[in-house]
Amino acid sequence: MGMKLQSNVELIRATYEGAPADNARHLAALFTPETRWTEAAGFPYAGTYVGPEAITQNVFKRLSSEWLDYNASAEHFVSEGSDVVVLGVYSGTYRATGRFMKARFAHHWTLNDGKVVSFQQYVDSHKVWQAIE
Repeated sequence: MGMKLQSNVELIRATYEGAPADNARHLAALFTPETRWTEAAGFPYAGTYVGPEAITQNVFKRLSSEWLDYNASAEHFVSEGSDVVVLGVYSGTYRATGRFMKARFAHHWTLNDGKVVSFQQYVDSHKVWQAIE
């Protein structure tokens, strides 16, 4: 018969816990043209980007080109209704300075019908800027 529908937390977990290419593929499958992605105000890529192309250009292309081994390691998943909150740690080396950073994050995802409506990043940006400057 048909595939069992995955829960919101299962959908989001699959964007953190596999190989980077698998995570990216799983994430892309959750986007719609209306998906709103907000990077924290103090973060280098601060802003709200709408739709897969804007999100890729302003966030993921920059992360992959400006950082070496950039990783978002998830430690806890908290799910309630349409919301999933992920707590974890970013790590990576900023290419231009060769400085390594580790910074705690919280990600707040809101889903509807198995697609991401919005993503909001909370992060200890100071740790990130220490690696960049």
